[in-house]
Amino acid sequence: MFDLTGKRVYVAGHGGMVGSAIVRQLEARGIDVLTASRATDLREQSMVRAWFAENRPDVVVVAAARVGGILANDTYPVDFLYDNLMIETNIIEAAYRNGVEKLLFLGSSCIYPKLAPQPMAEDALLTGPLESTNEWYAIAKIAGIKLCQAYRKQYGCDFISAMPTNLYGPGDNFDLQSSHVLPALIRKAHEAKLSGSEAITIWGSGTPRREFLHVDDLAAGCIYLLEHYSADGHVNLGSGTDLTINELVETVCKVVGFEGRIERDTSKPDGTPRKLMDGSKIAGLGWAPQIGLEEGIERTYRWFLDHEARASVA
Repeated sequence: MFDLTGKRVYVAGHGGMVGSAIVRQLEARGIDVLTASRATDLREQSMVRAWFAENRPDVVVVAAARVGGILANDTYPVDFLYDNLMIETNIIEAAYRNGVEKLLFLGSSCIYPKLAPQPMAEDALLTGPLESTNEWYAIAKIAGIKLCQAYRKQYGCDFISAMPTNLYGPGDNFDLQSSHVLPALIRKAHEAKLSGSEAITIWGSGTPRREFLHVDDLAAGCIYLLEHYSADGHVNLGSGTDLTINELVETVCKVVGFEGRIERDTSKPDGTPRKLMDGSKIAGLGWAPQIGLEEGIERTYRWFLDHEARASVA
């Protein structure tokens, strides 16, 4: 077991949904958390090296990334590939240079092939073509996994990787142009309810199956891995269950209170047919998520009402 007591933990990407959830849980345990201001551009090697040399963290969590949904990935392939490659490379290299004791790199379930056997086990990586709508982001995340493995192999660094499934929760991005499916549905249903609309429209057929994990569960899983895992292979972090997008829409509408029709724009892409991750590896380490989907959506909608919805009115 790796003891975090007394360690100084740098959470890269602390302002995002994932990073802020990890910060909350670390601080709740009395752990000293380090963060870098927006003035430190993680894409710039000199800035990252200077920050590490000055702050000397003991532990690093790489939660910083450029993220977005299908539309954003398909529209800005350079941003998703270049920015993520630079961010992860600069942080991992600086961690090695400054003697960081442990590093956790966070990837994404989109690293797996489009038609990978379901549920997707860790050894499915690089066994087939990626889903074309997010391959730029996926390639960058695969590179991050391999870079951690390379530093472990060549220099003996205790660098590990975790692959979360689709995430949602407080601090999510609810912008319809760049958000993922669940927060986008929350905003659509909420605005349709307020305007008295008779229907909302979703992309695609609604038949693809997706797995979702509340970000607070993810944060707990990340901290658990820091304390209990040290090996070459990456570890899946998911809920262990999936549902169709149609079922997801119905659940969101129930929570939000929208009672209109659900229409489907089948001219838009569905994306990967199914994405369910095999969680047996982390289950074998003794960890399991605690927040059910409907409860998690209720928590997220309350946060949306307190923050995003209030801000849009103001």
